[in-house]
Amino acid sequence: MASSALTQDLIRKDQAYMLHPVSNLRQLQELGPLVMARGEGVYLWDTDGKRYIDAFAGLWNVNVGHGRRELAEAMRVQAEELAFCPTFFGLATPPVIELSARLADLFPGDLNHFNFTSGGAEANETAIKIARYYWHLRGKPDKIKILSRMMAYHGIAMGALAATGIPAYWQGFGPRTPGFVHLTAPYQYRNGEGMSEDEFVDSLVRELEETIAREGADTIAAFIGEPVQGAGGVVVPPQNYWARVAEVLRQHDILLILDEVITGFGRTGTMFGMQQYGVQADIASFAKGVTSGYIPLGGVGVSDAIFDVMAEPDQMFMHGFTYAGHPVACAVALRNLRIVEDENLPANAAEVGGYMLRELSRLLERPYVGNVRGKGLMLLVEVVADKASKAKFDPKLNVGGRLQAATRERGIIVRAGGDTIAIAPPLILTREQADEVVGVIGDALSAVLD
Repeated sequence: MASSALTQDLIRKDQAYMLHPVSNLRQLQELGPLVMARGEGVYLWDTDGKRYIDAFAGLWNVNVGHGRRELAEAMRVQAEELAFCPTFFGLATPPVIELSARLADLFPGDLNHFNFTSGGAEANETAIKIARYYWHLRGKPDKIKILSRMMAYHGIAMGALAATGIPAYWQGFGPRTPGFVHLTAPYQYRNGEGMSEDEFVDSLVRELEETIAREGADTIAAFIGEPVQGAGGVVVPPQNYWARVAEVLRQHDILLILDEVITGFGRTGTMFGMQQYGVQADIASFAKGVTSGYIPLGGVGVSDAIFDVMAEPDQMFMHGFTYAGHPVACAVALRNLRIVEDENLPANAAEVGGYMLRELSRLLERPYVGNVRGKGLMLLVEVVADKASKAKFDPKLNVGGRLQAATRERGIIVRAGGDTIAIAPPLILTREQADEVVGVIGDALSAVLD
């Protein structure tokens, strides 16, 4: 179907004026963007009226689905009452106070004190700074190093970028911020060849202990990790991985920062990803699902013990962002969290996500599907050139790009790149809609790889 005059005009303007993040700018100059105009529930419509299932929930974040008028109304009411007031200099507004109290109820353990940001990268920058500041106040200023993992994604601000363990994000942006040490990802399909799950976890814990011994526990502030690694490839760790890691960190007086930016607010099948593994963070970052993407908001929760140390000296906490605790964003977050709880969306993510994982696993019968994995509504299909050796396809074949084009042609939006298809739909997805997504992925794989 030929594009409408409106679509053609928008594409021309995009090519003339837009600088797209995490995109091949040359290809966009040649092909132009896919322009979305409307959303409702799990669906999107482009400017030519074609309907798609948004099987990536925007960017992992539209947890309650598109077109929620309750959230638009929450914005309107708050903007008319008070559109902006900072949280600097001892100021506050009712929405930011109420949201802090609500988050303290929702987060496990004693994560009871909150600092807000505009998104996930700022949240992880804040978490890293708070970890270092805490040790400074404790009289241990040399504890500044941050342990992270390969395949981790923590954002692309400079500190978060240094914690990120995906080399493609580093290239061309100059030297990374020092003080970050990367460990092996808990990615058993490729990193645990020939090992049982317990043996694989033993090897990862041994690497962690050896790294602490080499770097010196008295120089390490924290370990930062996503409960389930997201943008790096939906890496679902073995069930006992996080408990073993947390035990080692406690023994060496190293803080645990859990990055709940993607996994928070129901995506994995529980309210927070850490609850899947029975582990407690000292610091937790969040964003995305807190407002379901309707307005930018992120933040960091810290434990009572950390807050008590931060509040002890008679001095300013010299950190903050202009829009920290924006009242309109906080009002939307409060209403969004009511939807997540009232509709029991974490349970739906667990039930429909488990069903979808079983259905996607049928694709393993195909010679080019090497691995299918997921937790809740956070799933991934990994394709291979050779199943026995797990060899990847030649990048020149552009398998990821072709899979992305094939899935969009068939009416779903997923994140296809390299040798993977990542799926993370809104948490309102039904079994029938899951069947449609799985069917399209199967058809797209056949079209590209059969």
